[in-house]
Amino acid sequence: MLEQSKFRDRRYADVVLKEIERLSSGEDIRIVHVCGTHEHTITHNGIRTILPDHIDLVAGPGCPVCVCAAEDIDKAIELARRDHIITTFGDMIRVPATDSTLAKERTAGADIRVVYGPNDAVEIARKNPDRETIFVGVGFETTAPTMGVEILKGPPDNFSILTSLKLIPPAMHLLVNLEGFDVDGFITPGHVSTIIGTEVYQNIAHDYSVPCVAAGFEPLDVLESIRMILLQIQEGRAESENEYSRVVRPEGNPAARKILDEAFKIDDAPWRGLGEIEDSGYFLRDEFSEHDTREQYDFPEMESVDILPGCLCHKVILGMANPTDCSLFGNRCTPDDPYGPCMVGHEGTCRIRAEGMDLEQ
Repeated sequence: MLEQSKFRDRRYADVVLKEIERLSSGEDIRIVHVCGTHEHTITHNGIRTILPDHIDLVAGPGCPVCVCAAEDIDKAIELARRDHIITTFGDMIRVPATDSTLAKERTAGADIRVVYGPNDAVEIARKNPDRETIFVGVGFETTAPTMGVEILKGPPDNFSILTSLKLIPPAMHLLVNLEGFDVDGFITPGHVSTIIGTEVYQNIAHDYSVPCVAAGFEPLDVLESIRMILLQIQEGRAESENEYSRVVRPEGNPAARKILDEAFKIDDAPWRGLGEIEDSGYFLRDEFSEHDTREQYDFPEMESVDILPGCLCHKVILGMANPTDCSLFGNRCTPDDPYGPCMVGHEGTCRIRAEGMDLEQ
């Protein structure tokens, strides 16, 4: 508790805020983060309300559930209707696909089970040897190693993974290349950076002259990362720096990265509402094709719909719209009854804003 309290001390925050005010010099600055947990910290601690008005703190594509393409969920629904066992994380069952959700399919009788991780899904497969068990594997670089471990250990023959695993750096490349959307700095994701490190962001910083700072998840972590970005801008530098040094290392986690290299290959992948992003997805290596859902099953031709009529999730994911810009926000689309994917997961920008509206006022 004492350690945590140091990162919530108002006295330290006041000092950092004064430095932020001094360094920003009244210029309009857009800082983008790509982490749902950072958005939670920012919203639920009212950080936007205490920053200078000219600093725009924007949430980018930091929610793995939100960016899971509808086509992946459509495939899972198709397999559920064939009486296979579908396993996945809790948030995923409510994410809208083209014309249904896994939750609706479960209500209709499909065998869809919420698990804490892929190890639980493997155990279900072992206990049900006469049935096929599919794990819908969603996540970024943080959760991908847990799936890689199970594949490398050798799961039962009736187990496969429908991967929807994304890499964050390619999405950052996409953001800095968006026309009319200037990025002055990135707060890089703390959890992801524990796995891949901070060195991987150097090319983004250097190629686009955009400072990058890995941050932790306490209020002072976020404020300090903003100060570090502003200092780089003032000094004319663009580097990948590390505010979260108590956890993150420049090289990341070598053991986890080794698992990623051994279990997965990298290829182009679809992101909900954003289209296909080059080299942005983890897919099982060819030698593990017997556990790759896409390779093991035939699927009918599907015309998947990522964004339902009236929904602005695609723009919210990119940081080009605020949740409150959407006419459905808080009306047709709420945490209890989500219409778009960004209102479903605990890392979704719309859900976080809906649950923290009073703190944002």
